[in-house]
Parts: sequence; structure tokens; C-alpha cells
Amino acid sequence: MTIATLTDVLQPAMKDGYAVGGLVVLGWEDARAYVEAAEDTGLPVILQAGPGCRAHTPLPILGKMFRYLAEQASVPVVCHLDHGYHPDECFDAIEHGFTSVMFDGSKLPLSENIDKTAAIAEKAHAAGVSLEGEVGYVGYADGPASAGTTPEEAARFDRESGADAMAISIGNIHLQTEKTDGIDFAALRAIEAVTQLPLVLHGGSGIPTSMRRKLASESRVSKFNIGTELRMAFGSALRATLAANPDVFDRVALLSSTIAPVRDVARQVLSGIGPTGQTARKS
Repeated sequence: MTIATLTDVLQPAMKDGYAVGGLVVLGWEDARAYVEAAEDTGLPVILQAGPGCRAHTPLPILGKMFRYLAEQASVPVVCHLDHGYHPDECFDAIEHGFTSVMFDGSKLPLSENIDKTAAIAEKAHAAGVSLEGEVGYVGYADGPASAGTTPEEAARFDRESGADAMAISIGNIHLQTEKTDGIDFAALRAIEAVTQLPLVLHGGSGIPTSMRRKLASESRVSKFNIGTELRMAFGSALRATLAANPDVFDRVALLSSTIAPVRDVARQVLSGIGPTGQTARKS
């Protein structure tokens, strides 16, 4: 069994200058592909159930699925709730076997965000579960704009929230389909100077691979959330299968065809931010 908490995988990453992929799950096929990619590379992986995933599949099912995959793996697998907007979502995830939860209080006043995060942290830690919090607001491509994280907010959150990792907003944007160079390294350095927690960047699909590597090896950014580029790989593979096999109607056959292409992209993602020199076990 290699079920791990967020702290289990992020503390070594922060210490040794690499990062871990928080890969966004929408179903069985991509979750399986991510764990296979982690096995191929010999690297840890964080399986993430965000709001979209939870709207499609009940949380108790996701908890069992994530833990099943983790129990079969030889590498650390974190079972993570992403973007829990209410404490009860985090508590439900803990009850149903998740080893890590993220409370997203980024839209709340800072004091309320800290107070709620701290209350969740107390219960999470008592259950042996890690907690990720967020300060500042990470916006969305073609959606709400970001509100950058200030060093003052980050320092207070770091001291008072009880979180095990802190998501920040420094130019990263959710749902980016094209790579951008928008990361504010000066803002990152200012935040690092007054904090100690592992840092998390949501919207990792919009950050070029070379910049991810630089951030992973030269900063305390220890986790990148990656979803959009993996969903794009899934969609491309499914469209190709449908085009090439117009008479195939079996759901299992259609969806199974996406596993290998998604696994290949996930392998590149994990290797691109993992320890320098890490290579895949399989070609």
C-alpha cells in the first residue's frame, strides 16, 4: 500500500528541489492513466477530485476509487480533494478516505479564510490528513480575473492557518489552453522570503514546461495542479478513435482508447517537474 498524504510527498520535494503533479481526475480512465504514469516514472502523484469531478461522481465513490488505485501502486499516491469551498466538503472527504483536502477560502476576507482553514486543519490533522489552503485568488482564462497574493497576506496565512501547503496567485491562471510567460518571479521571491510552507501553483497547464522546471528546482513551489492539458489529450484521443472507428459504439472500447495517450502526457508532466535526471522506467 502506498497511500500518502500531501505532506508525505511535498516535504521531500521542497527539500530536494523538485515538484509533484496534482493531476485533475474526471473519471476512471484518466485516474488509471495517471497512476500508470507515476509507476512508469517512479514518481509520486496526487489524484485530485475537483468540483467538476464531484458533480459527476459521488465523493464516497471517488474516495474508494482513489484508495483502490493507491493500494495497487508501488509509488506514493495522494488522494486529494481539490477546491473544497465549504468546510463540510473537506470533512466529507476525510470521512470517505481522502488523505489530503484543499479548502479554498480565497474569495473570503483574509481573517475568515484563516479561521476556517485553521478549524479544518485541526480536524484534518487529528485524522492524519493533510490540508492545502489558498491565499490570493487564481483567476480563470475567459473568466474572473486573478487577485495576486501579497507577501503580507502570505506571511499571516503561513503563520496562522495551520495549513500544510499554500496555494498562491502570482500570474498563474486556471483553464489556460495556451502556454504563457505570466509568472511574476519577483512576487514569488517576496512571498518565499516571509513564509515556510510548500507552495502550490494552480493553473499549471498554462505554465511552460521549462518554467515549471525552473520553478520546481529554484523555488519552494512544490506542487503544480495540471488539468487542462490532460483533458485536451483525452479529448484528442477520443475524437481520433471516433473518427477512425465510426461503427464502434461500446463505451468501454471508446474510453479505453484514451488511457495510453493520457498516460503519455501525464508521464511527461511528472518527469518535467520531478527530480532532475529522473527518467521514465518504460518507454
